Amino acid sequence: QVQVEESGGGSVPAGGSLTLSCSTSGFTFTYYCLGWFRQAPGKDREGVAMVASDGTPTYADSAKGRFTISLDSATNTLSLQMDSLKPEDTAACYCAANQGYCSGGFLWLSAPRYNFWGQGTQVTVSA
Repeated sequence: QVQVEESGGGSVPAGGSLTLSCSTSGFTFTYYCLGWFRQAPGKDREGVAMVASDGTPTYADSAKGRFTISLDSATNTLSLQMDSLKPEDTAACYCAANQGYCSGGFLWLSAPRYNFWGQGTQVTVSA
């Protein structure tokens, strides 16, 4: 059973930085992909960034230039470095995994494509 667990959320002022981490285990397929999603109160869950099976990252427009996703393949740990945070980045952030080959691209920022989810970690950015 694939397990996903996030850590690293918190509260920062606008312009600050946070790094989220996602530890994963239990993959039984050769290929998989991982992504970060977020959900603000009253809004749908949206994709922020993901790493394809070949390591290529894809970012939502809201994340480009401010967030950096990275995968440590040795430990299957996914990270999201978030800089220049804005109040509109306030959300519950989730790590998700898809067991199987993922080609990457904007289609893979869609939540239904992922099989396994963490419990989430809160990011709060104050004005």
